[in-house]
Amino acid sequence: MQSLQEKASQWSGVSQDDAFGIDSTNLFQKLGLQTFINLSTNFYNRVYDDEEEWFRSIFANSKKEEAIQNQYEFFVQRMGGPPLYSQRKGHPALIGRHRPFPVTHQAAERWLHHMQQALDSVTEIDADSKTKMMNFFRHTAFFLVAGDELKSRNQGVPCKHGANKPAAG
Repeated sequence: MQSLQEKASQWSGVSQDDAFGIDSTNLFQKLGLQTFINLSTNFYNRVYDDEEEWFRSIFANSKKEEAIQNQYEFFVQRMGGPPLYSQRKGHPALIGRHRPFPVTHQAAERWLHHMQQALDSVTEIDADSKTKMMNFFRHTAFFLVAGDELKSRNQGVPCKHGANKPAAG
């Protein structure tokens, strides 16, 4: 059985080495906090203004300001900065935190569309950093899709210890 990382690489077309190329440079030091705030603000402005109702509905119960803060704090932490996200919210646990949302292939591609546009519009981010970041985002988006599919397969299983027991019926 493929791991979630292997599925993410297969579905995203981004190798794990390329996905984690963000670790070869401290992007937080290179770009600074304000750049990450600008990126997340630009991204979520696009998401909340998306013309596709099905996509906007995924975010309907989230406050835009909180979504922006969660995202830039996670990005800062993951890309070499202080652990802002973990200090405020605990471990990122991306699959668990995205569990309530329908993280499908279609939703991942739409999310990535907006992220690419946001990256392209933030002029403080150089081309090499944009490539590294987009590889990470693309791989991570499909890692979440793989986690969502795993969640769907395991619905009805009360816990990991019940995974090999027949369902009550």
